[in-house]
Amino acid sequence: ELTFWDHLDELRRVLFRVLGVWFVLAIGYFIAMPYLFDNVILAPCHNDFVFYDLLRWIGQKLDLKDEFFTQEFHVKLININLAAPFFVHMSTAFWMSVVTAAPYIFYEIWRFVSPALYPNERKGVRKALGIGTVMFFIGVSLGYFMVYPLTLRFLSTYQLSAAIENQISLNSYIDNFMMLVLCMGLAFELPLVTWLLSLLGLVHKTFLRKYRRHAVVIIVIASAIITPTGDPFTLTVVAVPLYLLYELSILMIKDKKLMMKRKKWRQRNDGL
Repeated sequence: ELTFWDHLDELRRVLFRVLGVWFVLAIGYFIAMPYLFDNVILAPCHNDFVFYDLLRWIGQKLDLKDEFFTQEFHVKLININLAAPFFVHMSTAFWMSVVTAAPYIFYEIWRFVSPALYPNERKGVRKALGIGTVMFFIGVSLGYFMVYPLTLRFLSTYQLSAAIENQISLNSYIDNFMMLVLCMGLAFELPLVTWLLSLLGLVHKTFLRKYRRHAVVIIVIASAIITPTGDPFTLTVVAVPLYLLYELSILMIKDKKLMMKRKKWRQRNDGL
């Protein structure tokens, strides 16, 4: 058994370990950033990006002639701020290290809270942290490989007038890239959050089904806040996955009546 100050001391050691891992990753990403920038971050700017190749392959197999499947796509960025490359270098290394360190951060959280939990609670928390880590990286991957390339290709080729030439700045590209990719990662935590709230008895399947229409409105508003551009296309690209995650949340949790029956059954067994 630890005192309050012992817990604070243990928390301090956890924070130092997390900061140490984050710092090492940040230094590594800072050194490797020129290569990563050309081959990972700027990859959606080039016609040979894997998602564009997939669209062209689908178009060939299904004999689709629409420009969506046949478009040749290239984007050239410009820089109009003297200090922008340096600050983009620093901030990108920071955010990439945060994303990469997420599994270790969840592990340290688990190590810190597990001694205070009962065996059945440990199993639930361990499962939640594991699912949360996987879902976060699925969201990040979806944002990088599909949501952002679609957004970039649509907005960079959109013309209000033939007299206006689109020139995308480095800061604009990075801001949109980080916003969409990280927000998609966080959005994929929705089923986990809903599942945890159901365990606490705050939400249940009937409640989510009853307020499905309200959820659609909230999802659209949240998507409008998340998307940095505000155009209908980007809004749709973000809102549709969020709504599918809401439906997944309904499938993951149990109904209130079933939860009450199981609770009574456990109480009876405990009494025996």
